[in-house]
Amino acid sequence: MSDSDFEPVEGSGNVFRDLGDPDADLKQAKAILAARIVAVLEDRGLSVRKAGALTGFAAADFSRIRNADLGRFTVDRLMKMLAALDADLRVTLRVDERREGGSCCT
Repeated sequence: MSDSDFEPVEGSGNVFRDLGDPDADLKQAKAILAARIVAVLEDRGLSVRKAGALTGFAAADFSRIRNADLGRFTVDRLMKMLAALDADLRVTLRVDERREGGSCCT
């Protein structure tokens, strides 16, 4: 197989949408928030236990987030966890018109 066997395709910026997931926008939002939570844990050198003690959220929740097991989480819960870790948090939500063939968020 050579490089000429592949044709580059520009993604939408949302891998879940590119893979045809019906909940693409929701999953993308959760993934972005989870990534920020993990980054804060890393930046501050916090274990899941320390994060749990600091925020009042279960250490198991932080462990699930570290393992990208986000099925149990809502966007608002992830935002609350992030806010508990980072008091200077600022989250911006942008709502765009649906693109042709795109999915709708929930």
